[in-house]
Amino acid sequence: MTVLIAGCGDLGTQAGLYFAAAGRRVVGWRRSAGKLPPQIEGTSVDLTGELPAIPADTDVVVIALTADGRTEAAYRATYYDGTANLLAALARDGIVPRRIVFVSSTAVYGNDDGGWIDENTPPSPSTATGAVLRETEELLTERAPQSVLLRLSGIYGPGRTRLIDQVRNGKTQSGGAPHWTNRIHRDDAAAAITHLAGLETPARSYLGTDHEPALLGEVQTFIAAELDVPLPPDDAAGSAHPTSGKRCTNAQLSATGFTFTYPTYREGYRAVLQGSGIRHP
Repeated sequence: MTVLIAGCGDLGTQAGLYFAAAGRRVVGWRRSAGKLPPQIEGTSVDLTGELPAIPADTDVVVIALTADGRTEAAYRATYYDGTANLLAALARDGIVPRRIVFVSSTAVYGNDDGGWIDENTPPSPSTATGAVLRETEELLTERAPQSVLLRLSGIYGPGRTRLIDQVRNGKTQSGGAPHWTNRIHRDDAAAAITHLAGLETPARSYLGTDHEPALLGEVQTFIAAELDVPLPPDDAAGSAHPTSGKRCTNAQLSATGFTFTYPTYREGYRAVLQGSGIRHP
């Protein structure tokens, strides 16, 4: 049986490698298929254009897209239009996959009061891009009821070192209200995709985030200590401003038996720093 990964970028490729390691045939669609490893059968595809024939034995489809920019137009072209085009191609070829895993984002929740959210929290996007993601989720729910929505929090990992780079360069943001953040290591996000694809009776949606929401300043302080660099003073320390952001729980995902390789940002960022060779300046 074949796994089709539509949008086989960094995250999709890692998920594809996990599927391949489990003995699955993996077909990856991306704009530049030559960048894919040999374990994945790559095809250069623009999801908004004419799509190639889908293998007849495709039983899992992973939709892991990345927009060209953070604008409403870019998100609509990539997520909504690309997903609608893929669903049309599945219908064209008479393919009804057992499972579709759609990689979404916790951005579909607009909550910003520091409170906890879970899968029962009503989605209420506060941004235009988050609204497009929610529209795409609704499209899948209506037209492909076997779909599972994996709403990921902030992804970090190899090649995703923006926060590390900010700390190293002394460009951390301070001041204002303390802000809650949520994150997941890329490898855990990819493993969650393969895990959900194999569940017999999954829920409609899952939050993909690690065990510990953390204040941004705490994460920056940890990274600075690992790098052995000074951290600019946090003007928000002791601030009277209410805490902003949201705190996401992975209880529903964990209840399926999924285990995290990097349960908190500490294990994850430590692994990134060791693997990158930039642990110390």
